[in-house]
Amino acid sequence: MRPSIVERMTSSPLGSFLRSRRSQVTPAQVGLPSTGLRRVPGLRREELAVAAGVSSDYYTKLEQGRERRPSAQLLDALARALLLEEDERRHLFGFADLVAPPLGGRSRPDVAPELLRLMDSWAATPAMVLSDTLDVLARNGLARELYGGFVHDDNLLRMTFLDPEGRRFYVDWQRAAEAAVANLRAAAGARPDDPDVATLVEELTAGSAEFASLWARQGVRGKTHEPKRFHHAEVGHLELTYQAFDVRSAPGQQLVVYQAEAGSPSSQALTLLGSLAATSPT
Repeated sequence: MRPSIVERMTSSPLGSFLRSRRSQVTPAQVGLPSTGLRRVPGLRREELAVAAGVSSDYYTKLEQGRERRPSAQLLDALARALLLEEDERRHLFGFADLVAPPLGGRSRPDVAPELLRLMDSWAATPAMVLSDTLDVLARNGLARELYGGFVHDDNLLRMTFLDPEGRRFYVDWQRAAEAAVANLRAAAGARPDDPDVATLVEELTAGSAEFASLWARQGVRGKTHEPKRFHHAEVGHLELTYQAFDVRSAPGQQLVVYQAEAGSPSSQALTLLGSLAATSPT
């Protein structure tokens, strides 16, 4: 059945997407009985509302475009009820300007072997894989050498706030600290009930008054592309640009790649760092 005139006038991209997905799911697929004469394929609105655990009135507002800012929890419930694949989930969350949390509530802890081999082939380029909470999941030889002075080297937030090396290594420590906290705030907003996120926040709050103060500001942002300035104990000052890429095969993971301007002192320092990495044990 075609949408009514009212629906066509008040609908939204979110409503259109929900309607299209709803038409492709049968009651049996979500454990509901198929009753009555069915004039449309797929689920009725009230059936989807039951499957997602939301009120029928609220769901109707979503489809009709009268509610355009659903919560992440509601979208996750709808994604499960509609049996959405990962790319479809991301698309659904995008309608509300939200980032879909990875299935299972956390990033995969393992990094694909193909990606590890690619990173290791970049002998002149520091590269690492981060989770959305800035856990360091993998790094190549040059990245290991770049961050070689840290004791807490498993998470960029711990490195910034809990490791004494952080204040010496990050030339603009305040900016690095603000950016790291804002990244964590974005991850926490995407999966507010994740105990791992809560545990990390508690650890950082207990260990650093600066973190507690920045966390209370509730600033949120993803990664920017501002140059990063580091001071390495052996090669001195480095100013590096970077690019961050989502790892399609592992939602929640990001590949971060650093680069120095060709012919610059930072490029020379990076070359020296590469020679140190080549002689260091893996």
